[in-house]
Amino acid sequence: MCLGAAILLTQSSVAFSQPATSRDVSDPAIESVIVTGTRRSQRTIFESTAPIDVVSSSEINSAMSEDLSDVMAQLVPSYKVQRLPMADGQVFVRPATLRALSPDHTLVLVNGKRRHRSALLGGNGAQSPDLAQIPTFAIGRVEVLRDGASAQYGSDAIAGVINIILDNSTEFRSFVQYSEYSEGDGENTRFGLKSGLPLGTAGFLTATMEYADAEKTSRSRQRPDAIQFQAENPNVVVPNPVQNWGQPETESLRFMFNSAYSLSSDLELYGFGSIGSGEGLSDFNWRNPDSTSAFNITDVFPGFDLRTLYPAGFSPQFGQEDEDRSLTVGIRGDINPDLSWDLSAGLGSNRIDYNMANSINASLGPQSPTTFDIGALKQSELNLNLDFNYVIAIGNLAFGLERRKETYEVQTGDVASYAIGPGANAGLPSGSNGFPGFSPEQAGESSQSSLSAYVDLEMPLNDALTVGVAGRYEDYSEHDDRIFTGKLTGRYAINDNLAMRATLSNGFRAPTPGQLFSERTSQGLDTVTLNIFTNGRFSPTGDVARIVSNRAGVDIKPLDAEESTNISAGIVFRNDAGFNSSLDVYRIEVDNRFGTSAGYTLTDAERAELSALGVPGGEGITRVNFFQNDFDTRSSGVDLVVGYAMEAGAGQLALSSSFNYNQTEVVGGSFENNETNRIRFEENLPQQTLNLSANYLVGNFDFMGRVRYYGSWTDFSFNADGDIHQKFGAESFTDVSATWQATQQLSVRLGAENVFDQYPDEAEFQANRGLIYSRNAPYDTDGRSVYLRLDLSL
Repeated sequence: MCLGAAILLTQSSVAFSQPATSRDVSDPAIESVIVTGTRRSQRTIFESTAPIDVVSSSEINSAMSEDLSDVMAQLVPSYKVQRLPMADGQVFVRPATLRALSPDHTLVLVNGKRRHRSALLGGNGAQSPDLAQIPTFAIGRVEVLRDGASAQYGSDAIAGVINIILDNSTEFRSFVQYSEYSEGDGENTRFGLKSGLPLGTAGFLTATMEYADAEKTSRSRQRPDAIQFQAENPNVVVPNPVQNWGQPETESLRFMFNSAYSLSSDLELYGFGSIGSGEGLSDFNWRNPDSTSAFNITDVFPGFDLRTLYPAGFSPQFGQEDEDRSLTVGIRGDINPDLSWDLSAGLGSNRIDYNMANSINASLGPQSPTTFDIGALKQSELNLNLDFNYVIAIGNLAFGLERRKETYEVQTGDVASYAIGPGANAGLPSGSNGFPGFSPEQAGESSQSSLSAYVDLEMPLNDALTVGVAGRYEDYSEHDDRIFTGKLTGRYAINDNLAMRATLSNGFRAPTPGQLFSERTSQGLDTVTLNIFTNGRFSPTGDVARIVSNRAGVDIKPLDAEESTNISAGIVFRNDAGFNSSLDVYRIEVDNRFGTSAGYTLTDAERAELSALGVPGGEGITRVNFFQNDFDTRSSGVDLVVGYAMEAGAGQLALSSSFNYNQTEVVGGSFENNETNRIRFEENLPQQTLNLSANYLVGNFDFMGRVRYYGSWTDFSFNADGDIHQKFGAESFTDVSATWQATQQLSVRLGAENVFDQYPDEAEFQANRGLIYSRNAPYDTDGRSVYLRLDLSL
């Protein structure tokens, strides 16, 4: 707040400007100039050789959420994100997918430069950037390239590229927003400030601050075993519910800046970066005193009964604190009118500290604390880039070099969080219950560096036909992959308003240091027996992998890069009446796909060997698994985008629709004949998603309506002995808002997301956990949310 006020006070005169909530609906989005997927200047969406979505700042700010992943999921049908309550760190850093591929199959750029990853290794080990770290109020627009682009940008661009273009305006803008669910929970208070300074006539500095404080939601019933426990123990006060299924309690503060300064007519300095911090708290599964092994009474601790401390059982409270930093600086210029260059350095880091409260290390008995510092994860990256762009006689030639270094670090927690106490031999679980801490054996630092070179040529062969070819070579230090990728593109203009386009490319995603070397144990609750079990995920090159590989027919292998082939073809059309459309079909084949192997249930002898090796909790580990290049998939789909802008009565009406159909098939590897894992990959997300929206601007009012449709999908309930599946039907949600431009500087918006308070089918197989709606749903399951937002610009 002080920063924003100081910037405001330094401005001697400020021009009035139209707030971000209003827009000119007569300007077709298909004419927007893009910078993603091409290095040719002044290329529009209509002229692009590959499908691109451009999400404007007004569209971004029309969504209620402060999390950019939620915003993108509402506006881009091929982009999906899950809530995942009680899924360890994934409840705070939620996985998002483009075209139903892995979260780390989408490359994220900021102002065209690679964004660093989160420190979290999520489902199946995916490690991708955390979009929630970027304040939405700082964004000028987002470009989503829905096409493979590894030859142009390097690792991770299998499904596509998300390029976040920061705002460079110097006007002062601010907003405050309050929202709440119709159930009376989930209160969220947000506010943001953005302003800038012109640096003479040669540059600008734009700074943004955004704050959000969200309370938890709960869509839970009392667990049947808790009801039974209460009936059998009437003198004990049992919370109702004993655990909350819903969004976690979170608080975040994010800063971002964007700047450029011209040293001369052909030389410019630039820089941008971010600083963010946040914290969150989430429930874990309730520990029933009658069935949880932590409550067992043993002779090891005479006179000690955990019921004295937790007479009604306990639900561990899992907390996260995050710190995120990024800074990119560069200098760019022109050697001559046809040859330009860009030299940049980017440094980014993401640190996550975990903590646990209302828990116990049962193996320590009465010596155990109830709060624990679990430890920390940290991802650091350094990127150096030198890029050239040369306008030659036959077209546009781009080429360059990139040097990257990634470092992954695991820091130890409190000794009590991972200690194997004297009660372990009597069957009491060790480590902080719910999420054992990182031990010295798990802690450490690992790095990987890479060097790459690329060339990208676009050639207009005649007035109608443009072709492109790109190639890239990458060399990695920590695995044997020396990778060459290529891309061919073509666009044929039938006339000024109708064109066809096609692409053919191969791509890759290299394993990260965290995936190559890190190890982890965790606890879960069997949804049938309600007993706690302990799983361990270990390095595919470590001692545990060696022990399991001694089994007949088992061979745990080191990780290699995933490899992909991407084919797409499409047609684009527009007319002078305000209509625009595009239709694209695609097929993406990914080989050596990265995931978590099937679990190996350990024998008593193997557990004894793990304990002898000093593996934390080794005496109680039920199953182990490993990251492996395990299977192959094929994703086929269709993207349809239609827009129409016109005069309607006294106002302007903009209509748009986006449809995505995506079918993912397992076509090889260990998952092909594994029914459980195959269904999880083929059916865990809707195959069809549709977004219909309408904006009507009349006088001082702007009305918005949006319908989001999600097709059927299949849920799974993870148990110690396998998965149980449940089919969920299609769902539609309607969002509405009305914005009043009260003055030239002030606008007021009242809106509701899921205005009809729709809920999906209940999750049948998880009812005994108190869960009502699936934890894996690809949409919000908390019902209607109403919000009020005020925007002020000067």
